[in-house]
Amino acid sequence: MKRFRRAVVTTVLLSLVAAGCSGAAAPETTPSSPTSGQAPAESRSADASRLRVSTGGWRTDFTKASVDLADFVGGGPPKDGIPPIDEPAYESIAAAKTWLDDRAPVIALAVGGEGRAYPLAILMWHEIANDVLGGVPVVVTFCPLCNTGLVFERELDGTVYDFGTTGNLRFSDLVMYDRQTESWWQQATGEAVVGDLTGARLTFLPAQIVSLADFERAHPDGDVLSRATGIARDYGQNPYVGYDTVDQNPFLFEGELDGRLPPKERVVTVGEGIEAVAFPYSELRKHGVATATVRGEEIVVFWTPGTASALDDPTIDQSKDVGATGVFRPEVDGRPLTFARDGDEAAPIRDRETGSTWSIAGVAVDGALSGSQLEPVVHGDHFWFAWAAFSPDTTIWAAG
Repeated sequence: MKRFRRAVVTTVLLSLVAAGCSGAAAPETTPSSPTSGQAPAESRSADASRLRVSTGGWRTDFTKASVDLADFVGGGPPKDGIPPIDEPAYESIAAAKTWLDDRAPVIALAVGGEGRAYPLAILMWHEIANDVLGGVPVVVTFCPLCNTGLVFERELDGTVYDFGTTGNLRFSDLVMYDRQTESWWQQATGEAVVGDLTGARLTFLPAQIVSLADFERAHPDGDVLSRATGIARDYGQNPYVGYDTVDQNPFLFEGELDGRLPPKERVVTVGEGIEAVAFPYSELRKHGVATATVRGEEIVVFWTPGTASALDDPTIDQSKDVGATGVFRPEVDGRPLTFARDGDEAAPIRDRETGSTWSIAGVAVDGALSGSQLEPVVHGDHFWFAWAAFSPDTTIWAAG
């Protein structure tokens, strides 16, 4: 069965190549000066001969890298063979609901008082959307092979960068590139790992993978990324059927699997390095609420049902319910709060101090604190194997 599924994923990637090459060409851009950004790792002299992927058509400086160039593997599609969305169009929530179910998974983003949902039914086929929300240039990313949805600011030191797909993977994770310098960026970390910008880091923005219904409750006046991309795709269909089987080995992954959890256990993660904490969905489902101290700060993690997997059934809206998470600072106006779910999965999350009920978006929907908003904390949703490859010192949360 695993061999069959691997063949299916290979077929999917090859079909994406053919579909991608028929899409719109990437716009030409003018190279700009490198920017240092936030540099957690220094660039080092790299041996380009260790690359196992083609350098044809690239103007990347492969003599600069912060990782072993042998880590990169070809995913099948060529450069921008999975075409990013560069001119996003939007529609109302009502219009989106004519083709998306309430359970449809979306990346929910709020910036500058504006809310926007990015359906995984669309990002599945594009992986990257270059956008502007609330006046802030953002790049919204989704790696289907790692189930990783992350959002970054795409401005560094006054330069706005536009991102595309390299067609390559590292530890099965999407490797992006910026069109200005053609440096390569690791999606999971937001770090430039090859090229002139090596060591620079994009700024993460708080975002959640939630259901369309949850997004609507949090942002009734928000809008939704439209299928009007200019490229024909089977939006709403899942080309990776059954890929999220929890104990199944990942595709095109050459690292060591961390056996503390099944490879495709979903985790929500906070922090990095030795301070990182991963909260398994299987544990969150049992309790609804988790608390921890990360980097000296108290956080609370919510889990609620009602969000479909993007990687289960051939039709995403018919997929199994994997739920959604949110991570917040547990206080309102300086007042600490403690949270609990009393009862089964369908029971609401309440704070013990006032008995107010809270949504997955961190909004009090009734009670004494109705209308209050918890401050969101930057986090990620990943398959365990992918997160562990980049943060092997992660602590795994368990109740008690």
